Amino acid sequence: MYKGKKILGLIPARGGSKGLPRKNLKPLCGKPLIAWTIEQALASKYLDKVIVSTEDEEIAEISKQFGAEVPFMRPKELATDEAKSVDVALHSINFLESIGEHFNIIVLLQPTSPLRTADDIDNAIETFSENNYESLVSVCEAPHSLFWSFDIKGGYLEPFLGKEYLNKRRQDLPKLYLPNGAIYISTKDSIENYRGFLTDNIHPYIMPPERSIDVDTELEFKNAEYLLNI
Repeated sequence: MYKGKKILGLIPARGGSKGLPRKNLKPLCGKPLIAWTIEQALASKYLDKVIVSTEDEEIAEISKQFGAEVPFMRPKELATDEAKSVDVALHSINFLESIGEHFNIIVLLQPTSPLRTADDIDNAIETFSENNYESLVSVCEAPHSLFWSFDIKGGYLEPFLGKEYLNKRRQDLPKLYLPNGAIYISTKDSIENYRGFLTDNIHPYIMPPERSIDVDTELEFKNAEYLLNI
């Protein structure tokens, strides 16, 4: 709890994955990928409850072994490629409320961000709460300037945002930021009103690139493994 608000840590982890099959259970430096996020969440000073939402029995069992709660099994229809995180969050909120557990703030922690730390979670919660934000999303600086992006039309490269940016030095271009998938925070009311974690007023929590890997491919998995070993 922080500033009188009850805070839920929600880890969504379905069994299916096309990019990296069974990635949430794939061993990373001696423990399953999902275990890294569970341990970070449990080390947070402010999360009152840490749950995993999954339809997969093996993920549920491993999650319990590492200390997370699995109070329900996610319905199969919310575990497809088309299922949205907000529907997973709303299902979790509704289930917990049905058994008398109410939360003011929801912190969504994807298990594909093993380098995010407990300090990141707590700093993001403090930033969110102290400023009475509606929503906060972790981001990192874009590794390559999107002002230099091209579209392909008729077999030719065409500057996506106009030719005026092409001859500028990188340091002369505005900094741009990308969501890194590590932390999404919103109030329960905002999630219900906007049907999502992204409201009309989204605030950033900036993380460095070395803690911003979002594991979805074998290469990203190997990068995470390398960074955890140095």
